[in-house]
Amino acid sequence: MSFRKNGRMKFLIPFLLLSGFATAQKTGHEFYTEPYRPQIHFSPKEKWMNDPNGMVFYKGIYHLFFQYYPDSTVWGPMHWGHATSKDLIHWRQEPMALYPDSLGYIFSGSAVIDKTNTSGFGKSGKIPMVAIFTNHDPVGEKKGRNNYQNQSIAYSLDEGKTWVKYKGNPVLKNPGIKDFRDPKVHWYPAAKKWIMALATLDRITFYSSKNLKTWTKESEFGRQKGAHGGVWECPDIFPLKYNGETIWVLIVSINPGGPNGGSASQYFTGKFNGKTFTPFDTDTKWIDYGPDDYAGVTWSNTGERKIFLGWMSNWQYATVVPTKIWRSAMTVPRNLGLEKIEGKYYVTSQPVNELNDLNIANINLQNLKARHFDLTSKTGRLSLPAQIKFSSDKIEDFSITLSNSNHEKLIIGYDKETNNYYIDRSSSGKTAFEKDFSAKLTAKRLSDSPKTEMILIIDKASIEMFADKGLTNMTAIFFPDQPFSRIVFNSEHFKIQNLQYHELKSIWNQK
Repeated sequence: MSFRKNGRMKFLIPFLLLSGFATAQKTGHEFYTEPYRPQIHFSPKEKWMNDPNGMVFYKGIYHLFFQYYPDSTVWGPMHWGHATSKDLIHWRQEPMALYPDSLGYIFSGSAVIDKTNTSGFGKSGKIPMVAIFTNHDPVGEKKGRNNYQNQSIAYSLDEGKTWVKYKGNPVLKNPGIKDFRDPKVHWYPAAKKWIMALATLDRITFYSSKNLKTWTKESEFGRQKGAHGGVWECPDIFPLKYNGETIWVLIVSINPGGPNGGSASQYFTGKFNGKTFTPFDTDTKWIDYGPDDYAGVTWSNTGERKIFLGWMSNWQYATVVPTKIWRSAMTVPRNLGLEKIEGKYYVTSQPVNELNDLNIANINLQNLKARHFDLTSKTGRLSLPAQIKFSSDKIEDFSITLSNSNHEKLIIGYDKETNNYYIDRSSSGKTAFEKDFSAKLTAKRLSDSPKTEMILIIDKASIEMFADKGLTNMTAIFFPDQPFSRIVFNSEHFKIQNLQYHELKSIWNQK
């Protein structure tokens, strides 16, 4: 959770004064149909949202908690909003979960299922869902103290519907570190203890506990390792399997300092023994090279399947994007995996298969010359949201242009000379709200394969690119004055072997 840093608080007051328009009287079917409203991504019905947190799977339900300010469309005193889903795709926004209290705002954190009742919160056979979060004391911050962030817990015995805050909060007091937040907790079965990864200024500090109430410091990782263009935050650590071997992944979000400016999430691969994380290398690697996938973490209690979700925005412009009723959405959920290239491990991410359930129109094409190939001539129209998959037996320069009758366009492509994928939103519509929004975004191609594979998830105002089986990903939002209605592929030498176009139905019940 990072709005308060880097001078961004100065935006808060004028936007609070202007935010009255966000309370327009809208009910029922009028929500979820506004301009730029995502149709296949979770967004709150109204007001401000940022980091996903507290994500946990329990009794067939995916719980998504998120940083939420219910009184404005810009950042303010943080609460935990709550949404649930049975399939990771269709979401129901639930009543507020956690409110600010005497210890401060409710910043980012995590949630776990305490199956063996280590906390003692369980009663009458009910298994507790336990939330671990940062209390941020704005009074202490204003007075210049360095201990205004502390870790607290709350529990629910009715599967996340209602919450009771622990009377002994905070359970982990700040030792005097200005940035001390965003606890991600998981059960480490080998030592029968809980592990907390905590963002502490320019590093991650690991703590352990037997009962979620009393915590012991184990180690630190990250000082002078990886990217350090901004403060570290929102960590996550978990194991993934690769050819039978257990590889640990540590995700760390950073703001600013991303590969395309502003916010981004880096990762490390290595070993973890319940005390210390030891990286295989300290190269800077990014979960997503685009500017609009931040603070992402994984759901807990999902077994070996690791499902990632990020906040689809960037602190450079999140408070000024041209939406009126709500601000921000989440990415589509993504399955994480591993690939090994030249002896190094890379995290892959691809959209969850559940997204295919939204398909309502499918077109399959083979052996296409990509020189000015207008896909709309085959589909009859470009109807968004849509999912497009294509492959080729070689990698060559190509571009894909989304456009509308206003001559606005978004270009996705690959430049063989620089070995970069790119997204160019310089002429994509509204861009003047932030000076760097219109920049051409680039990402190095990591794959050594001679073939090309790509998935594009395109919503009303966002694109998610997954290249080479998820080795290189880019997420970007955009704001055309009219919806994009045409898509054209172009390349002198690129030949598309297979192309699948899937029109997707909206996830929102608009009755």
